[in-house]
Amino acid sequence: MDKRSALLLAFFLFACGSVYAWNEPPKDSTVKDSSLQKAAGFLKKITLGGVFQARYTVSLHHDVDVNGTHQPNSDEVVRNSFSLKRARLQVKAQVSDRFMAAVLVNLADFSSDPKGKVLENAYISYRWNDAVNFTVGQFRPSFGLEDLYPVDIIRSMDFSNQYYAFGNNGWQSFQVGVSMFGSFNKDTKVPVKYALSVVNGNNRNQPSDDDNGKQGTARLEFGNMDKVAVGLNGGYGDAKRKNIYALGVDVSGVIPISSRVDLQLQTEFKQGTNHKNYFAIPDSLRVDPLSKYLMHGVYVLPNIRYKINYHKLTSIELSMRYEYFNDDFKHSGNARRSYIPMISLAFLKDYGGRIQLGMQIDNYDKDIAGTKTHNSNLMIVQVQCRL
Repeated sequence: MDKRSALLLAFFLFACGSVYAWNEPPKDSTVKDSSLQKAAGFLKKITLGGVFQARYTVSLHHDVDVNGTHQPNSDEVVRNSFSLKRARLQVKAQVSDRFMAAVLVNLADFSSDPKGKVLENAYISYRWNDAVNFTVGQFRPSFGLEDLYPVDIIRSMDFSNQYYAFGNNGWQSFQVGVSMFGSFNKDTKVPVKYALSVVNGNNRNQPSDDDNGKQGTARLEFGNMDKVAVGLNGGYGDAKRKNIYALGVDVSGVIPISSRVDLQLQTEFKQGTNHKNYFAIPDSLRVDPLSKYLMHGVYVLPNIRYKINYHKLTSIELSMRYEYFNDDFKHSGNARRSYIPMISLAFLKDYGGRIQLGMQIDNYDKDIAGTKTHNSNLMIVQVQCRL
């Protein structure tokens, strides 16, 4: 491990140790009733959960397939198909009043090459109090709005393009490492949440890190997402002995329109080093140092929800996400603009059942034949069931 990575990890461990020291009970404290201590400290409660998502996709371009890939020379382009998007199974074990373990797998990943896939979450969490919690293992470090909830309750068809790009670069999505998080002032007008993480940064299901560098992230969130909340995100680290960074800001909130209708708004901006792109370019073709290979993007997602509560139907929702993303804006980056209108019917509580009808419209500055970097229009019907 190089000096910068060692200092980053040492700082994190020092912060954890300091918090523990502040909260350590007096050495002479005793527990009067040992039976109550055992009952409170050894629960072993196991819960099962999961989500199933199936799709029917139609491409509206004659030379673009259902995956959004341009197929200029194919005898037959597959322009409509049924597919299994996600088949997730989650197991959580409340080992004690402080320890919890969780495993999440996506069995739909077996439909393609499962290498580096399938296993999504695999971690142990320790809760000291509302302000101090720890997670160790494979998890999603908090670095933006989309890290705060699973994909099955988002107000669009899928996560944003920037989420997957920053995840590929080690800042978001499933990573291996350690995290400390918590909340303060929960009962005040402006509650505060924080999250600190140190991860390998080479994505999920890897036997070990691919270099000595580590990536550290921090998030501060002010407010309540049910009303108005603002999040500040920052990250710094090393990749193959080169400095990398990422930053972002997000705003979310709910505006009541009537007793049955509300407007939910989410917007997010991020910028960071695209070191995966940099290291994929042959040395002879690189024109600048790593610090010049930058990506940035912004999206706006308004969602109008009409509450019905008629039998099992709980709401009808209409959303429209617009996103701009450029993976190399300092050079000849190919900006991508995405428009995703969607209407959905939500059943039961917390999207226990859902039917979604939407479009994924992608426009690039420059089309590249034979690739996914090509204009496309996909119509998607998705059915979802949460366990």
